[in-house]
Amino acid sequence: MTGALAVSTKPDVVTRAIEASGADPATRPVVHGLGVDSTAGRADPTQLDRARSEGRSLVIDVDGGVLRLDPVVLGDRTAVVEVFVPDTALDAGGGGRWLLLAGVAVALVGAAVLVVDRVAARTVDATRGLVEAALAVGDGDLGVHVEPSGPRELAEAGHAFNRMTERLVAARTDERELVADMSHRLRTPLTVLRLDAEALESDDTSVGSFSQAELDHRRGIRRIRQAIVTLEGEIDVLIKTTRKAVATEAAPAMCDVSEVVRDRMVFWAALAGDQNRPHRVSGAQLRIPAPVPRAELAAALDAVIGNVFRYTPQGAAFEVAVSRRDGYVAIRIDDAGPGIANPDRALRRGASDQGSTGLGLDIAKRVALQANGSVSIDRARLGGASVVMLLADPEATPRQISRFGLVGRMAREQKSSGRRWPRQRPADS
Repeated sequence: MTGALAVSTKPDVVTRAIEASGADPATRPVVHGLGVDSTAGRADPTQLDRARSEGRSLVIDVDGGVLRLDPVVLGDRTAVVEVFVPDTALDAGGGGRWLLLAGVAVALVGAAVLVVDRVAARTVDATRGLVEAALAVGDGDLGVHVEPSGPRELAEAGHAFNRMTERLVAARTDERELVADMSHRLRTPLTVLRLDAEALESDDTSVGSFSQAELDHRRGIRRIRQAIVTLEGEIDVLIKTTRKAVATEAAPAMCDVSEVVRDRMVFWAALAGDQNRPHRVSGAQLRIPAPVPRAELAAALDAVIGNVFRYTPQGAAFEVAVSRRDGYVAIRIDDAGPGIANPDRALRRGASDQGSTGLGLDIAKRVALQANGSVSIDRARLGGASVVMLLADPEATPRQISRFGLVGRMAREQKSSGRRWPRQRPADS
């Protein structure tokens, strides 16, 4: 009807447009204000005046349905198009819509229950694993480890638990090493005592006749010598026992660097996603062995990557790269943060420019030194800090040093420094 009114406002044209709409006579549109018969309209003058004054469509409840009043401005006057919608039309299809909404609600509730059940199951499994591992540690099994899983907080707790057991094992190893060292130290004064005891007179009381005082004296010497022998035996047992335990716990271990990097990046990638940090791993596809325990290398990686998350702003990118050349395995962690102003200070144990304990990089350095390597800090390609851990490659072929190559290199160094080799004087004939 609004389109028809835009074409013509003549009453006969509007009447033909209303009849051409094909609507039921009871629900045909009614046009007010153009001289068209509007006796079939249900709106009262007050409602029509309100629609004209407000200049917007109105929906009004009436008996048997609702009215929609649409004002149409036609030059200096305003017509109002009235449309009646009965309740039967309003309620048509309502049952289907309610069924659809009920189905959607049931589906949402089912999905929510399924998700909550899965999350709860993961949480319960991770918590049960932590409880069992804690009980095992309480029973004296310090070598137990858990697989960090479940929500992020529980995964971090599992990682912290593994770090704790590793430190306990290291502390027990250090303690046994100290006991072994102290036992060795005790053998020195014990040897002196044994030599002094052997320098004493004989303790034989079976040959000859002795007074009671002489018998007591010789028996005392015998007891001293027997006590020294017994003490030496106990110290030998103590040394062997502690050395065996230390050798068992501190036996050289090997791990796959690529596997450790991929495994730890599964954990850190989740945190990177939460902080919108772009990240990349390169060079960790092939097996690359290193002479360090898996747990210690994982701890070193976590210490360095944890520093990236701790000291760079959210959203700063980072990269972990693994390479292998010149007899070393290199693990490089780059970030796009502010960098490290004083690398030498950062590598000293207990020193930090960020207000922390400064032990993160020291952990990485200790692991690298254990593998006959080193740790260095430089400026990263991403703009921040670049921490490089070098580990000795156990599968690298030892390079043969060429005597002629060494002489040639020394000659080049002499030439570059502006010095010449001294001439050898001919030997006198």
